[in-house]
Amino acid sequence: MAARLSELGIELPAVAVPAGAYVPAVISGNLVFTAGQIPLVDGKLMATGKVGQEIDVDFAREIARRCALNAVAAVQSAIGDLDRVKKVVKVVGFVSSDPSFTAQPQVINGASELLEQIFGEVGIHARSAVGVAVLPLDAPVEVELIVEFE
Repeated sequence: MAARLSELGIELPAVAVPAGAYVPAVISGNLVFTAGQIPLVDGKLMATGKVGQEIDVDFAREIARRCALNAVAAVQSAIGDLDRVKKVVKVVGFVSSDPSFTAQPQVINGASELLEQIFGEVGIHARSAVGVAVLPLDAPVEVELIVEFE
């Protein structure tokens, strides 16, 4: 998997320090459940605000991509080696949205497309894309994963 990430020009970030009383990922059986990951880069948010107001769909897709990358780092921290990933089972994406904004699926596509790039067929998953009023630290997007591993 390291070669695949290198080929894509992707470097996994350090696992984000939790903003509360939780851990970045938990293993149950052969599944890893990540905590919701916000778009932290070197400990700072890429952006704040609502999609459909301060943030347009294209930038929000990049933000969702970063959230997914942070979630993949959390998965790796839990299982040690991404080569153990058997299937990305589910992605849940939350989009802090202007009340009139309805393109949450297009935003979360940024996360879904990254997972397919990294994992190929194994990265194709079920998904929910949910609009919400506000997210922690005024993050525009949050993504969590359920991943099966061997």
